[in-house]
Amino acid sequence: MNFSIRHAEESDLCLVNITDESTGTTVALLPGAGALLHAFRIRQRDGSLFNVIDNYRNNDELKADIGRSFKGPKLSPFPCRIPEGVYHIGEKSYRFGHLFSDGTAIHGLLYDRPFAIVEETAGDNGGAVLMEYPYRKDDPGYPFQYDCQVRYTLRTAGELEVVTTVTNLDETVIPMADGWHPYFRLGGRVDDWQMQFYSSAIVDFDERLVPTGHLSPYGEFEKARLIGDTFLDNCFTLKPAIVSASCELFNPSNGLRVSFFPEASYLYLQVYTPHSRESIAIENLSAAPDCFNNGLGLLWLQPGHSQIFTVLYKVSVD
Repeated sequence: MNFSIRHAEESDLCLVNITDESTGTTVALLPGAGALLHAFRIRQRDGSLFNVIDNYRNNDELKADIGRSFKGPKLSPFPCRIPEGVYHIGEKSYRFGHLFSDGTAIHGLLYDRPFAIVEETAGDNGGAVLMEYPYRKDDPGYPFQYDCQVRYTLRTAGELEVVTTVTNLDETVIPMADGWHPYFRLGGRVDDWQMQFYSSAIVDFDERLVPTGHLSPYGEFEKARLIGDTFLDNCFTLKPAIVSASCELFNPSNGLRVSFFPEASYLYLQVYTPHSRESIAIENLSAAPDCFNNGLGLLWLQPGHSQIFTVLYKVSVD
């Protein structure tokens, strides 16, 4: 078999590694913390492996920081911020029990939850790991029941497909959105990389990074250009990209490129440039921030029904 799956403990982190033995390309997953993408290593021009994912160095750092930086986990059942953690269904109000330091509910409820491995498969054309978290009214602000399954599939040519399936196990319709929060690093500083993404509009935010309800035209990165000193913590609507990637990052100095191919289930792109300028968060989202209140991209999932969200990452060296 060209692909293998191995379990390993590194720096007190229990990882599952999917490896393309023909190239050395490896994806490392951390099921125990939000089905987190810990590493995506690809061989460089000099033959060494480079990890394009900005991750946590050890378990202590993960525990201390994941609730602040959210590097790599699943965002479910909502992404980004909900002011005061409050939303309404009809005349009934709901308030999340856990709030961020700024007083908002942020990035859902599964980002630090332990996912259980359901299935592992490896063959000549790829390797896959399926994991699941059963949400059962864990938070008073979301008193519903659903299953969240995540399947990572590594294929040849440095392609990683991530498929999320959510299934409503409650007796009532439930509000639902999905997203990811990986940080990418290509060597050096963000300022010296090129970025391109096909956006039709930017979601206008207030000072709390909550949508105002308005969209404004945006095309600053319609063509690939240096990021430079641009600071972003913004959400964009994506144009359909039939053939090419919806978004690309490229480091001209070493040829590393990451291409993003979200399916129609991911209508939004959140981009965040940390102050360190050593990595950038590119977040595929099915809905905008505060979607439980503004309805931008919000899905109402019927009892017994499932919804699938899919994105493909391709890492290459030019």
